[in-house]
Order: sequence, then C-alpha cells, then structure tokens
Amino acid sequence: MGWFSRKQPVVHDLSPQDVARGIAEGRILLVDVREPNEVAVEAYPDAVVVPLSTFDVSQIPDPGFKQVVFACRSGRRSVTASLAAQEAGLPHDSHLAGGILAWKQAGLPTKTG
Repeated sequence: MGWFSRKQPVVHDLSPQDVARGIAEGRILLVDVREPNEVAVEAYPDAVVVPLSTFDVSQIPDPGFKQVVFACRSGRRSVTASLAAQEAGLPHDSHLAGGILAWKQAGLPTKTG
C-alpha cells in the first residue's frame, strides 16, 4: 500500500441549527478554536476552547460517544483544525459552517463577558 491509498481528509459543513440541536441532544462536543481574547468577548455557550494558534489534538477532551465539531469566527480556522485532527489520525471531520457569525445570524445564544 502506497501513500495514495490513504483517504483524503474531508471537512463536512454543519449548519448552526444542526450543531445547536446536536449539543442540546448531547450528541456533539463543540470545540472553539478561536483565541482566548476572542472567546473573552463572546463565546459559544457550551464549547471547549482549544486555540488554533497552539493547536494540539491532545487538548481535545475525550468526546466519548459524541461527535467533535470545530467552530471559529467565520468557518476558516475550524476547517484547518479539522484537517489537522484528521492528519493526527482522529475522525473529527465536521465544522460549524460560517462560525459564530452564522451562529448569531441564526438567532442562537452566545455568552458575553
């Protein structure tokens, strides 16, 4: 088997509504990859923060049976995080499309301060 036999990483887009429903039903662990200063201003209510600037897959808590979904401000860094996790051999292939901007546009709550 050569290098070409490896599956190419793919990142799946999930809508804010799907992610919020998954969190509420206990099926999704949301991992926010924004920086601490961004999170301090406004945060997802139930996310674990693992900043992309110091991203280390070992910092992602064991999700148990939950699906890990990455999130950021607009959806760019969350794709990068998902690809990095897959490179490290983890099955985390989903992100919140549009990030916290889409989350708020969908009328979903954030924590401030």
